[in-house]
Amino acid sequence: MEPKVLRPYDPRSHKNEEPRNDLFDLMGGFFGMFLFMTVIFFGMVIIKFLVS
Repeated sequence: MEPKVLRPYDPRSHKNEEPRNDLFDLMGGFFGMFLFMTVIFFGMVIIKFLVS
């Protein structure tokens, strides 16, 4: 009888993981980064006008 060894990299031991929607994860990531960069851009524009 083999000893029961837990291997975290073995996909057979991860049967009940939470299902994910990769497309919506990707779209959320792109939208989040776009929103973050837009806020940074307008923040820098406002700071430039306040300094000059």
